[in-house]
Amino acid sequence: MHLLEGEGVCKNFGGLAAVSEVDFYVDEGEIVGLIGPNGAGKTTLFNLISAALKPKPGKIIYKGRDITPLPAYKICRMGIARTFQTVKIFANVPVLRNVMVGSLFGTGKHMSSSEAQKKAQEALDFVGLASLKDTLAGDLTLAQQKRLELARALASDPELLLLDEIMAGLTPTEVAEAMEAITQIRSRGVTVIMIEHVMQAIMKISDRIIVLDYGKKIAEGTPAEMAANPKVIEVYLGEECDA
Repeated sequence: MHLLEGEGVCKNFGGLAAVSEVDFYVDEGEIVGLIGPNGAGKTTLFNLISAALKPKPGKIIYKGRDITPLPAYKICRMGIARTFQTVKIFANVPVLRNVMVGSLFGTGKHMSSSEAQKKAQEALDFVGLASLKDTLAGDLTLAQQKRLELARALASDPELLLLDEIMAGLTPTEVAEAMEAITQIRSRGVTVIMIEHVMQAIMKISDRIIVLDYGKKIAEGTPAEMAANPKVIEVYLGEECDA
């Protein structure tokens, strides 16, 4: 049984098919890359998995259960957490309290404030923001805000983590640190799906890659297979990657 499956997943916005009849699966312990040109439907697919949007038609299955009808907070409490393409933080709230939102409300477990604070602190330690726990989130750099979002997601104890362009705008050193963090997250037993445009990163750490274009899945396979796939090269990777 796959950890996560999508069957015939569709989402239209007016006359635009943002996601069109996409079938996909994710197995426990994988790092799955989701790539494609801007507007391909990648973030929309994340929104469908996390219930920010509902597929119509199609369904999302998690651990063998159809979770399509469930609201977003219940899906989070079942073990699916995410970050966002554009960071969504509480800018006027300290870093630690931002992360406590995940530990207090994202796990589905009753937790005291002190327990939630401890879990949030552990997540901040992992992403390297412990020294900034009392800083207002809005005063962090973009790279730090992305790490803050990651910490908040991790504080909800996910089994499946959706990372939406967590490396966008980062320096090469910061990209390398993010790659190491994702590898460590997987080693802790968390399955990862990641949308990313930083090709050297996604090709290096993904076990399998799914490629979308105009809302449709056009290819799927190992990084090596996708780097050699003529259709993927044509619509996304380009001649430079082919060379």
